[in-house]
Amino acid sequence: MNRKTLVLPAVVGLLAPVLAACGASDGGSEGNGAIVVGTTDQFVASEEAPAPLDPAIGYEAGVWNVLRQTVQTLMHVPRGGGLPVPEAAESCTFTDTANESYRCKLRAGLEFADGSAVTAEDVKYSIDRVVRIKSTNGPVSLLNNIDTVETKGEREVIFHLRTSDATFPYKLSTPPAGIVQKSKYPADSARDGFQVDGSGPYTMKPEVKNDQVVKVVFTKNPRYKGDLKVLNDKVELDLFPDATAMGKALDEKKIDMMTRTMSPKQAQQMLEKPKDDVKLTEMPGLAISYLGFDTEDPAVKNKAVRQAMAQIIDRGQIASEVYGTTAEPLYSLIPSSITGHTNSFFNKYGEPSTTKAAAILKDAKIRTPVKFTLHYTTDHYGEATAAEFRTLKKQFNDSGLFDISVEGTPWAKYRPAEVRGDYAAYGMGWFPDFPDPDNYTAPFLDKDNFLNSPYRSTLAQKTLIPQSRREDDRSAATRTFQQLQDIVAEDVPVLPVWQGKQYVASREGLTGVEWAVNSSADLQLWELGRS
Repeated sequence: MNRKTLVLPAVVGLLAPVLAACGASDGGSEGNGAIVVGTTDQFVASEEAPAPLDPAIGYEAGVWNVLRQTVQTLMHVPRGGGLPVPEAAESCTFTDTANESYRCKLRAGLEFADGSAVTAEDVKYSIDRVVRIKSTNGPVSLLNNIDTVETKGEREVIFHLRTSDATFPYKLSTPPAGIVQKSKYPADSARDGFQVDGSGPYTMKPEVKNDQVVKVVFTKNPRYKGDLKVLNDKVELDLFPDATAMGKALDEKKIDMMTRTMSPKQAQQMLEKPKDDVKLTEMPGLAISYLGFDTEDPAVKNKAVRQAMAQIIDRGQIASEVYGTTAEPLYSLIPSSITGHTNSFFNKYGEPSTTKAAAILKDAKIRTPVKFTLHYTTDHYGEATAAEFRTLKKQFNDSGLFDISVEGTPWAKYRPAEVRGDYAAYGMGWFPDFPDPDNYTAPFLDKDNFLNSPYRSTLAQKTLIPQSRREDDRSAATRTFQQLQDIVAEDVPVLPVWQGKQYVASREGLTGVEWAVNSSADLQLWELGRS
């Protein structure tokens, strides 16, 4: 996510919807043999983002869920999680004790969907291309530790890293490390439009209206050679304007499954009143929601302002009143289910307290009320977002220390504005690129960070992040990650709010649902079948 831009809980989603009509396939899920999956993700081409589905550009969970079906990576995280294993590769391993040189050997006979051979040179071209394009909104930060990519013959690739990085196999499992063709993806610029081509388990065909994708048809790729077992021949990804429309389509048997973003209300209703022919599946969720800050903006430049907000916010009220059972309070960037988590914000600020917040501002000689606008996106994380930000506004303003207004903006304009630094404070979500504590710290604190934040911590960038990446045993880096979380709690460049659960609703007869969405909210459509 950057993604990841990447996000709601039960509300697993980063992108949002489009046209109401797009969710209604003629004949429904029973008419054409395809498994039909609903989503509220949105893929829109605009002047600012003409290539939303290019692996070098797209850095959102919804975009990645299209790329994962079509673009093959050297590694992948196996069903059920764990360490990455070879996918397009036959084998991959570090070749030195410092974790600075990583060698992969491709499977024999790999082909792109059009029949052309996949070679080591294609891998090099694909990786170099992401680094060369260096999209401001893109995923280049995942690959910027690569110094050079070397090839040996048709099947061997060696990655020489600038510094040690035990998480590098995870990074090779993400879509920006996907293998693309020179003939279809320019070396120095994005591939415009919505078509995606690769050597993955499916080919894809987008249906587009008014520069928006309304449906994606995935067809099993007969040339695919990799580690994944594809259990169906065709899957249609139907886009809906909101969770209500998607839920209606499920009830009317027009779709077989609805994923991102089910609303908290829908999940709660299904938990309390189950339907005989609909199954609600709860899955581990690693999505988090947080407030970000432009730390150079005069309104929030003094960290005392941000600390006072951290002292006032009542996460429990937001989780219980807005999201119900689909979210829980989060007191760190690293969620509680990830190794290395510590409740740094609770340890520092404790329970919400206006008195303590007032003292923080008084000591820093900040005049109150502090006035600025808190921004959120109207169509990206689910329909509960507006209610969340109304609650936040009330919490801050009721203290008498702030005079905050809230403003919602569609994602197509919201994300570019955030990256430009137009917002003093704003809401964002994050779906992890891979399930490691590094992916909850480096994307926010390292150079070329996901938020394009001006905040810098020399200790984090120069010492702690490199130190954490030297540890093959990730539990051995726990102390380092605790220090990183404590830095965030002290300086508050971002303010964690909640972490979410994932729910998927499916119709009777659909199999593999429990594997079709992993803890990082990645769609794995190849797992779906019919009983």
